[in-house]
This record gives sequence, C-alpha cells and structure tokens, in this order.
Amino acid sequence: MPRMTLSTRTSWIFDLDGTLTVAAHDFDEIARILGVEPGTPILETLRSMEPARAKPLWDKLHAWELEVAARSRPAPFARELLEDLAARGHAFGILTRNAWENVDVTLRAAGLLEFFPRDVVVTRDDAAFKPSPDGIHRLLDRFAAKPEHGVMVGDFIYDLKAGKAARVLTVHYDVSGAFEWKDHADLHVRCHSELRVGLTPDLTP
Repeated sequence: MPRMTLSTRTSWIFDLDGTLTVAAHDFDEIARILGVEPGTPILETLRSMEPARAKPLWDKLHAWELEVAARSRPAPFARELLEDLAARGHAFGILTRNAWENVDVTLRAAGLLEFFPRDVVVTRDDAAFKPSPDGIHRLLDRFAAKPEHGVMVGDFIYDLKAGKAARVLTVHYDVSGAFEWKDHADLHVRCHSELRVGLTPDLTP
C-alpha cells in the first residue's frame, strides 16, 4: 500500500452499497422482478422508457431497495476509517446510484448516518448516474478541492470509471480479493483497515 499517496489525499468519496456497507443487493433478482435482461443497467433502462411504462417499475425498484436498505450492516472498519478521516479534518461524502430515501435508511441501519449530512451525499436524483464523473465533480466543488486531492472508493466498475473520468485516485474495494476491474483502479484493497494504514503512515496494521 503506497501510504503517502493516500495520506496526502484530503477529499474522499465513497460508493455506498457494497463499499461502506456489506454487499446485499442481488441485481439478477431485481432484474427478474422488473422484467429486464440480467446485466442490463437498470437505472438507464428505466430512464429510457416512456414515463407511463416506467412508473410502476420505478415503484417496484424503490420498494425493493428500501427492503434491502433496512437490513444494511456496516462494512468491517468502515466506521473506524470515517472516524480517522474526521479526526484529520478531511472531507468525505457519498456518490451513489440510490435515491436519498434509500441512502437515509441504509445509513441509519448501518449506524453511519452521523457522518453524512445530506449536502455531502450525491444521489441518482442529484447528478448523472455513475459512471459519469458529474457527482464526483459536484462533491469536489462542495469540498473546494481539486482532483489531485480526491479519492474515489468503490466496489464496482461504475465507481472506478467515474473516478478515472474525474481524474481522482481510484480505489477498488473487493472483499473477495478477485479485483475483477483491477485495470481501472490505482489501488486495490480487501478491507477498510488497509485504507486506515495508508491514511496514517504511523498506524500499525
């Protein structure tokens, strides 16, 4: 882990589901529920539909997301990492393809809501969906930070592509260690404890 690379980054942006929380979403299941092809980008598919056809599907998606959100658990060492960032005066926020209500329920269930006021959370209703870098730009503007000060941490290709497009440091978080999208990331970690070590050069793993 290149510690000094992380220790000099002062604006951190996190994906939510599967990154700050333990992965719990079965996207093949929701594709089946919505009647779309597995592997299809769900938000983009619904957005492209006629509103009358899309409305009941958005409602189904929202209900499913809330059910999953209510069972959310924090990822190992996520709270400790956020506490470390806060103690150092670093800025941090969330960029997610979720709606705000789902984010609120997720963070409450995971015990992380205190770290994320609404103005540092960019949802699908606030900016173009990842992999667009729009949400990262918005958060960097909110933090009055330049891309070279930023970090994007996520578990999916959209997170990494968004980070690359925004020219911030990209961290691929994958508890399995498979790192399917390794080429799209600058760093690769299996646990937030590794980021704590990188953030704090004198911290013992």
